[in-house]
Amino acid sequence: MFNKKYKDNKMKKYILTINALLFLAFSSIAQIDRSTPPEAGPAPKINLEKPQTFTLENGLKVMIVENHKLPRVNMTLLLDNPPHSEGEKVGVSSLTGGLLGTGTTKTSKDEFNEEVDYLGANLYFSAQSVRANTLSKFLPRVLGLMAEGALTPEFTQEEFEKLQQREIENLESNEKDVAFNAGRLRRALTYGKNHPYGEFSTPETLNSVTLEDVKSHYNNYFVPENAYLAIIGDVDFEKAKQLVEENFSKWNAKEIPEVDLPEVENVETTQINLLDMPNAVQSQIAVVNSVELQKKDPDYFPALIANQILGREDGRLFNNLREDKGYTYGAYSSLGSDKYAAAFTASAEVRNEVTDSSVVAFIDEIHRIRNEKVSEEELNNAKNKYVGNFVLSLEQPSTIARYALDIETEELPEDFYETYLQKINDVTEEDVQRVAKKYFKLDQARIVVAGKASEIAKNLEKIEFNGKTLPVKYYNKLGEEVEKPQQKELDASVSVEKVYADYIQAIGGRDAVEEVETVAMIAEATVQGMALNLSMKRTRDGKLNQEVSVGGNVMSKQIFNGETGFVVAQGQKIPYTEDQIKAAKIDANPFPELEVGNASLKGIENVEGIDAYVVALGENNKAFYDAETGLKIKTVQTVSQMGQTMSIPTGYSDYQEVEGVKFPFSISQAAGPQTFEFNVTEILVNEGVTAEDFEE
Repeated sequence: MFNKKYKDNKMKKYILTINALLFLAFSSIAQIDRSTPPEAGPAPKINLEKPQTFTLENGLKVMIVENHKLPRVNMTLLLDNPPHSEGEKVGVSSLTGGLLGTGTTKTSKDEFNEEVDYLGANLYFSAQSVRANTLSKFLPRVLGLMAEGALTPEFTQEEFEKLQQREIENLESNEKDVAFNAGRLRRALTYGKNHPYGEFSTPETLNSVTLEDVKSHYNNYFVPENAYLAIIGDVDFEKAKQLVEENFSKWNAKEIPEVDLPEVENVETTQINLLDMPNAVQSQIAVVNSVELQKKDPDYFPALIANQILGREDGRLFNNLREDKGYTYGAYSSLGSDKYAAAFTASAEVRNEVTDSSVVAFIDEIHRIRNEKVSEEELNNAKNKYVGNFVLSLEQPSTIARYALDIETEELPEDFYETYLQKINDVTEEDVQRVAKKYFKLDQARIVVAGKASEIAKNLEKIEFNGKTLPVKYYNKLGEEVEKPQQKELDASVSVEKVYADYIQAIGGRDAVEEVETVAMIAEATVQGMALNLSMKRTRDGKLNQEVSVGGNVMSKQIFNGETGFVVAQGQKIPYTEDQIKAAKIDANPFPELEVGNASLKGIENVEGIDAYVVALGENNKAFYDAETGLKIKTVQTVSQMGQTMSIPTGYSDYQEVEGVKFPFSISQAAGPQTFEFNVTEILVNEGVTAEDFEE
């Protein structure tokens, strides 16, 4: 029942995304009344149960907290090893972690997983931790399975090769993912490609890893020297201690290899680092600098509140870039704390056309919090929000386990979390400005932007800060500095008329295309293992009927009669906006290329390695045509609703002939990280469409 409910909820989330992708109207969003701030109150007193501790002879440090409110137990085994570089074999640690839990020297993978499932437990392995939770009555067996999976893994060549191939395929599937590449580049530039926090795997490094490398990595680093085991829940200390001794005493002690970490440095002056992603319809922006901040530092609590004000929920960045300007669905910041290296990052995903304006907005807000004291009201609101979230987190046993581990691994005083909220309340306006100047290093920040350089570079190169134009440096996906990508010049002989004529000729010729009055299409995609069906009917005179269904149930429907339209989604009927009507008049016609209208030629760009002519159809629609074949390979539609704007790219490929005209039988649509690949199963020309299809 739980799994089914979970899948149903996931499917609903996907359908909401698909509704946007297919240009369905957005559902109404409940608005929160933010006009009345919550009143400040006294800091709640936090009484965290102190763990009882002991240490095994092999060095494993054990913490046990008895909490008998619920008959459950949460366990975390953490290897607090210093980070180390993997060099030419980056990815060996992820492969090691991925292989843990895939069978042991005593139990096969299937038998192991079946027993965990039978017990209703959860067990998660990684290269530096193992986490488990279970009903307390099954603790002896689950702790035994936890130890067995961690300490006696059976690394087989078969499982290794399957995991290695899967990891490589994941990397290859992310090759064109803007967010993925932006994050990887940001970390590489912030920490350095030779630092463990900055290095990243590639298909080449993963291919160089062998099973022997995995075994060596496990033997060298999965050792009890820096290991901690936290057990929280409905347990008896003495019984739990006995179980730990029985299962973990045979773990052999061993020193880990020495680590020499490279120094992490910020740039001397603020600069823009641009990664050209020609397929991007939105830009990923991150203002980032490294910091030296640990939980035990006096600045830690003021830094938390400064970041809360700047970039957490309803923070200044969010209110500026989303609520005020409508550039993005969310703008946030984070401030890390780490024993070795950390970073401040302020980020958002924005439309191409407002990339430079968004960068300026980031600079303005970071500059403001560094140079102006926050108000008492804003400070108190931030404290209240932070305290509320903190108190809620205490309901989770995993949080208590993490706090117990923090005190040990971060060298924190024993009362660190008991006095946590008082230290939050002690933060002053002066503290916030001081730490903002110290850790939000705007004068030494990298502004890392991943996006379509042909559309955003020109304006980025005009941005000024402190009276000087910011330098723009270009990088590739491997973090290597490169020359500025050159924009191809459009041949003077190419016009919109020619691009359209070539397209019509490529799909069958004007005579054949003009014979098409209606088109009915059925397509299917797979989401979370479930079939997602798309039915679309369009007419030459600009009418549209579109349905999205799952398992035979219609999730959304839209109808456009040539003048007005509406969407029915989640039981609501929502009329088209003016912008949607304009877009529908273009989208409803299966062949808008038969007439030039107000279309204009904007240039030539690279689309997935193909030179394509760019045609603008009004303000919010673009179409891309293969310069060699003439076929339409992509469209980008910009839609706005409730003050927010998003760009929806649609790709077309696998053209096949139906009744003398070629149609794309593969259609991809994306929004953010989610892409839907539709395979067309049927196209009917001049049949299957009636006038009733476009009536209410």
